[in-house]
Amino acid sequence: MARYFSTRSADFEAAFARFLAEPRGAVDNVRDRVRDILDAVRQTGGQAVKSYTETFDSLAIDARSLQSDAIDLEALSGECPEDLRAAIDFAAERIAVYHDGQRPADHQFTDAAGVSLGWRWTALDSVGVYVPGGRASYPSSVLMNVVPAKIAGVGRVVMVAPAPNGRLSPAVAYAALRAGVDEFYPIGGAQAVGALAFGAGQLKPVDKIVGPGNAYVAEAKRQVFGQVGIDTIAGPSEILVIADNSANPDWIAADLLSQSEHDPSSQSILLTPDAALATAVRTAVDGHLKNLSTGERAGQAWAKHGAIIEVRSLDDAAELANRIAAEHLELAVDDPEALLPQIRHAGAVFLGHHTPEALGDYVTGSNHVLPTSRAARFSSGLGLMDFLKRMSVQKAGRAGFSALAPAALRLAEAEGLPAHALSVSIRTNDA
Repeated sequence: MARYFSTRSADFEAAFARFLAEPRGAVDNVRDRVRDILDAVRQTGGQAVKSYTETFDSLAIDARSLQSDAIDLEALSGECPEDLRAAIDFAAERIAVYHDGQRPADHQFTDAAGVSLGWRWTALDSVGVYVPGGRASYPSSVLMNVVPAKIAGVGRVVMVAPAPNGRLSPAVAYAALRAGVDEFYPIGGAQAVGALAFGAGQLKPVDKIVGPGNAYVAEAKRQVFGQVGIDTIAGPSEILVIADNSANPDWIAADLLSQSEHDPSSQSILLTPDAALATAVRTAVDGHLKNLSTGERAGQAWAKHGAIIEVRSLDDAAELANRIAAEHLELAVDDPEALLPQIRHAGAVFLGHHTPEALGDYVTGSNHVLPTSRAARFSSGLGLMDFLKRMSVQKAGRAGFSALAPAALRLAEAEGLPAHALSVSIRTNDA
């Protein structure tokens, strides 16, 4: 049974703070174990990746090619059912349109000193996309990571995905080919992150690694950051729903469980000023759990990390939502647009009764790779900008140089950098 809080309780603040601070998805000794795996990949490359893949995934791969005779992407893609292909195509098109709309413009202007200033946006040369496996297959994760990279103009998109016991989803295979993956390797875990970062066998290093994964993948991305760029350190899934008396409790219960079913470490929270709705949602959750094939896993997450919080008003709910800074936030209220301006921190927001978070996972076009563990306070979800860099451009002619040189010279002298000063002063006679 999920926990129940009320903001009217005298001990709410202390209890709520403890709740927010509870660890989720922690794995003992993960840092040291990941460090050892990464060190092995750095030192022996493909041989280490081969060994770990055989140990963890029971899949034999070649140390040079990092490929397996058991995995043929083209053949697997052909096994994807036609209706599922159509759904993947539909989602890919919407994701492409949404992310193409995020494209920034180059800019150039001349300031009062006559100096030309501006910036240009350029795409990354190479990106590694990690697609999780294990409990389920995620063709949607392929699309969410690969499509924006290709729209941005990334020259080389490398996908890795574990194939335990030689099994890879035909839907994942079709999504990879549909999205335009340039290279694919059936490897996963920290060893795959190491291969992307350092290179292994024929796999050359990439410039940035994106995509969610388990605790080992997240820790591996943390440890290789600096050697390569990363998108974020993803934690367990989260959903927060703000609902009033206009909400359907059966719908809200289903939305809460849509994240609980991901993993026993997932978190689902309801904020509502309506005590009757809170009771009805709790009952509806229990009913749904009995009928879901993922009910056991979802029930564990709901019991351990779920919560219903009764608030005084929707204004109070919005302020608590900003403190929680959830990955997904649904505003299941009568007038969601009126409440939206009060929301400052959330990975993605879903407005109204007919916009469940699950739509965003697949087909609205918005990206579902989002900040977790309260990281929405300071970061955004994956987007086109993750695959672009802004490059500053400046040009000073004689007049512009003359206008800027005295201040630059004085600052260089103040900082004790004589070569900096010289590079300015040596030009003054020519200006």
